Amino acid sequence: MEETLDLYCLPYDPKIPLICRDEQPTQLITETQQSLVPEPGKAERYDYEYERKGTAVNFMFTEPLAGKRKVSVRERRTAKDWADEIKKLGDEDYPHVPKIRLVVDKLNTHKIASL
Repeated sequence: MEETLDLYCLPYDPKIPLICRDEQPTQLITETQQSLVPEPGKAERYDYEYERKGTAVNFMFTEPLAGKRKVSVRERRTAKDWADEIKKLGDEDYPHVPKIRLVVDKLNTHKIASL
């Protein structure tokens, strides 16, 4: 933890960006009911019933010292999906830098073997 916090204290260097990466699963839903027409002076009401439409995973990359962020949405979270996102990060988002400092959690797909 201390090593990670030390990274955040380094001065900003655009040649060696500090990129933080996280992901979040999301449930995709759709409303099944229309909202009720409100009576004058009353708040809008609606039924909380919904229909599940699957799931997705949001991959978030942030460069906090530069104020940048990028979200990529995928159908699933596999080691290959993670590797593809890291490849895009280097090849498309930061092709001009010699080194990227990448901060990730210890999820089972975040392994060097995935790359």
